[in-house]
Amino acid sequence: MIHHGPIGERIDWLLDLAQRHTTEFRSPEACLARERYQANHPTAIVVLKCMDGRINIPVVTGTPPGIIQPFRNLGGMFDLGWPHLGEVMANHVQRMARSGRRVLIFITYHFSKGSVQRGCAGFDYDTSAALKHTLRIKQQAEQIFGSDHATVYPLICGFETDEDALLLHGSHGEVLNLAAIAGAQVSSLGQQLSELFPDMPDQMRADLLPLLQGNLEWISQVRASNRPLEIEHREWMICLGRGFDFLHTPNLALIIGPYSPNLADPIRKAAGIIAANMQAGRIPDDGFLLFASVPYEEIGVDQARAALKSRFLASLAAEVISADFPELAKRMHIKTAVLSWRSRALKILSEAQDSGSR
Repeated sequence: MIHHGPIGERIDWLLDLAQRHTTEFRSPEACLARERYQANHPTAIVVLKCMDGRINIPVVTGTPPGIIQPFRNLGGMFDLGWPHLGEVMANHVQRMARSGRRVLIFITYHFSKGSVQRGCAGFDYDTSAALKHTLRIKQQAEQIFGSDHATVYPLICGFETDEDALLLHGSHGEVLNLAAIAGAQVSSLGQQLSELFPDMPDQMRADLLPLLQGNLEWISQVRASNRPLEIEHREWMICLGRGFDFLHTPNLALIIGPYSPNLADPIRKAAGIIAANMQAGRIPDDGFLLFASVPYEEIGVDQARAALKSRFLASLAAEVISADFPELAKRMHIKTAVLSWRSRALKILSEAQDSGSR
């Protein structure tokens, strides 16, 4: 149903998924799990990653929801010189530092060991180009936060999507592929991290270790499940903004972070994918969803600003799609929302302005 049902039913399913995510996130058990985890592992974790729904770092590492701060964009393409991205990243790091916490930044790329075409479409399935891009981001992070890595440690991490395995790139070019870890090597993971990242603070290495142990357990589950490998693009929504943590179903949504000064380019690419999906019959041609979401920290001014920004992003995307894909625009349904960052409660804004086909 989430791929082939009528557009109205698909949208209803999406909103129900968001509500279930909010309920789970706000449950007493989940709140206590986050507090306990952060007390034991104080390092703050940031992940720069592709919009591909397969890249779900909290799930594949067994980390409680809300611990990892995601930044998602087409192809995992980022530039820390982008004004908005640089501001958001710097503010987050400074907020963590003021509370006495270090920050570990996962700079990710992804690929499939079984098929080039299951790799990253954003880089035209060129893994070497994606890896080269992550190296550039790491250099930028060191320019901003320092190369001694006393507070901020940028770490390049591959993600192999067939088995959801992490690959850690060490300080001197070594690569630790968790899919290749044998049973006898699990007990020596801590020592391997020391050799891989000799300049990483001890506490940060101790906080990284549970993610690797969780990933090893997840890889075992994936291998035992014999799950089918999702190859076909069936995305039927374009999501613009932030706050889409609940959307990790493969081949469902194209998520564009609000970071690049030229948002029109990724919007066009995403619209092209949606149009191709309809033409190939991979999704119904009765409509697609354009969904804009902006998070806020405080009620009042911050929430009002988020609502204004959400509507702006939706309007910008709608204009680009209408200009470049006029036939596709006739099938466009629009939703705008704001998200409470503390509770993950998603609020859909005025239906009068946002719903229905254009």
